[in-house]
Amino acid sequence: MSSAANAAAASPERLYRIGEVCRLTNTKAFVLRYWETEFPMLQPVKTPSGHRLYRREDIDLVLEIKRLLYEEGFTIAGARRHLAARRGAASAPSAEPAPRISRSQQQVLLDLRAELEAILTLLERG
Repeated sequence: MSSAANAAAASPERLYRIGEVCRLTNTKAFVLRYWETEFPMLQPVKTPSGHRLYRREDIDLVLEIKRLLYEEGFTIAGARRHLAARRGAASAPSAEPAPRISRSQQQVLLDLRAELEAILTLLERG
């Protein structure tokens, strides 16, 4: 590979097609397209023909979304709030980061929610 090609490959201005992003992040194309609808901060450039072109920052965001959903156990809405809060904290340095909870704490909250929903169902039946 020539040095010009290496420079282009290493350039932060390089744009990646959806197939390349799928390979880099080990994510399916339909998942990326869905995440674009759920995470407003994920906005790849679109060509006039409708092809998606991702910047390096988009790829980093995809990897962060994937980590939050698959490793941390966030819901889509929770991950969206977490990322929005983090972006807000980046623009306002005095803001405190959102507290993180462990998987066991998250499970306790999910169990509590299920129990409360069951109680609500019983109350609605009267």
